Amino acid sequence: MTDTAAIATIIEPIVEDMGFKLVRVKMIGGAEEPTLQVMAERPDTRQLTIEDCADISRALDEPLEEADPIDHAYRLEVSSPGIDRPLTRWQDYVDWTGHLARITLEKKHEGQKKFKGELEGVDEDARTIALTDDHDQRHVIPFDLIEDAKLLFTDKLLQETQPLSADGADEINEEG
Repeated sequence: MTDTAAIATIIEPIVEDMGFKLVRVKMIGGAEEPTLQVMAERPDTRQLTIEDCADISRALDEPLEEADPIDHAYRLEVSSPGIDRPLTRWQDYVDWTGHLARITLEKKHEGQKKFKGELEGVDEDARTIALTDDHDQRHVIPFDLIEDAKLLFTDKLLQETQPLSADGADEINEEG
């Protein structure tokens, strides 16, 4: 099994030196043709352009080749997290409070492993995430139990993630 945390320690300083934030490093796909997926974002827009992805890919090529952290052939994929982004860092839960998310845990908590609801906030001291489900039931989830989490696509999320034009007006404006 590939140690993605060790790979992230190689990748993160390079990505940050380029002015981006690392969102996630993950191996995806089967054993025959696995892909090393690197998600990053611009701190100001929370997105990447195609050119950004190409620049990051080129910058990672030689350091990954030299470190050789993966003992088999793989493809490198650099991408933006997208609108319905994964939630991988503590700060993601802080930043996306008020939005709908799906969270899967490593083991059962409060009798279940899967939660879906609105992110209500975080407790830094307790390292917990609060979420209110469709039945208005509030769940307090230990951050360390989270195996996978992502935002769910909603109109509110779409509206809040639209890029702004130079004059600050929304680029999507039906009235002109």
